[in-house]
Amino acid sequence: MSTTQDSGPTTGRSQDGSARRPVRSWLRRGLVVGFLALFAVELVLGWPALSSALSELRAPRPGWFVAALVAELAAMAAYARMQRRLLLSGGLRVPLRRELALTYAAHSLNETLPGGPAFSTRLNYQQMRRFGATPALASWCIALSGILSTAALAVITAVAALAAHGTPPWLTLIGTAVGAVAITFGLRRVVRRPDMLLGVARPALRRLNRLRRRDADDGLDHVRAFLRQLRGARLSAGHGTAAAVFALLNWLLDAACLWLCLHAVTDREISGFQLLLAFCAGMAAGTVTIVPGGLGVIDNALVLGLLAGGIGTSTAIAAVVLYRLINLGVVTGAGWILWFVIRRRQPSVEPESP
Repeated sequence: MSTTQDSGPTTGRSQDGSARRPVRSWLRRGLVVGFLALFAVELVLGWPALSSALSELRAPRPGWFVAALVAELAAMAAYARMQRRLLLSGGLRVPLRRELALTYAAHSLNETLPGGPAFSTRLNYQQMRRFGATPALASWCIALSGILSTAALAVITAVAALAAHGTPPWLTLIGTAVGAVAITFGLRRVVRRPDMLLGVARPALRRLNRLRRRDADDGLDHVRAFLRQLRGARLSAGHGTAAAVFALLNWLLDAACLWLCLHAVTDREISGFQLLLAFCAGMAAGTVTIVPGGLGVIDNALVLGLLAGGIGTSTAIAAVVLYRLINLGVVTGAGWILWFVIRRRQPSVEPESP
């Protein structure tokens, strides 16, 4: 009799589980089809700008083109090294090749998918957990890398504007600087005294459990474990300085790629600071578009910036198209290949929290 009673619930659970699998499978397929359809629509919207630009592209000089490609690859390596330094500051040593593969794959998700930053963040978190990072260290590293990257672009913009005798967008830069300092200071305070968050997390968790109809302190042990893990996420002066330098190099090498692409199609010179201003304007414009890779938006901002520096229209378009072929074509294409490699070698479910 006991055997019959035990087998009943098990059978029910197995039937429920088997019933859910087809639903989840169809849901995943529907999401994939939906994303592909939305991507196609966005690509169609951005295609006129891309096709008109391609018509202006003439054969680039091979030497300058190769140098531009090397500069872009170096920019990606700098970003990977920045994240690797942040992980190293938490006591986790990751092989550079694995961090590079993650950087390329996450970049491709960020640039080409609708809501790309969310998918990129999820991939970063999953892979850092597989590298051996605790949930707290992975979250801390992702947050701090975003802060460093944004702050580095703001610094480059301010320096370029001042050197080019322009007027930087002071309100935006001051707001960015204050926000970055406040968030960094807050993260440091939390890392040094993680228990201070417990007083905030406990009431929120109790409200959530009330909605879920669970015990008031359900999950509190996981919150305590997460806060304990934060103690290991210390950023030393050495690792912090190195990470900041790599964040600056990431943007500067990316801008160098644009400069080399310009020299690949013309002998005309442009002020380095004027080119940096054009580059920063393009990157800033890319944050306010849903078109994949900022097609049409980033390109127009870059072209206008080069025009302001004295470059002719057809030459500016040719240089920007060449830059985008490297930045959006080669790098993003390589990132998707690496994403498929990562997906094939490893399961999609991240490991459980310790």
